[in-house]
Amino acid sequence: QVHLVESGGGVVQTGDSLNLSCALSGATFNTYTMAWFRQAPGKEREFVAVIAWGSGDPTTHADSVKGRFTISRDNAENTVSLQMNSLKPEDAAVYYCAARGPYYGNSYYPYEYNYWGQGTQVTVSS
Repeated sequence: QVHLVESGGGVVQTGDSLNLSCALSGATFNTYTMAWFRQAPGKEREFVAVIAWGSGDPTTHADSVKGRFTISRDNAENTVSLQMNSLKPEDAAVYYCAARGPYYGNSYYPYEYNYWGQGTQVTVSS
């Protein structure tokens, strides 16, 4: 049984940074493509960033976060992280970690992911 557990959310001010982390258990982590999505109240779940299985190349970030957010993975620790800098009020949402695999390619679409974490809340005050 694959399990994803996110951590690192919280309440910050505009311009602050946060680092989200997601731990995968129950599967061979380095064979899974990992992604972050987010969902704000009343909005659809949207793609944030994705990192390929194995070495983690390639990565893709949504245009709305490019240059501010960075996705990375640590295959030794079975974790994927999302470093979020220069946070804006519009970044506020529940952030979800997702996994697809084994050995599936990168995807921007939530329905193509097999496994999801429970979500972690990010609140950005202006």
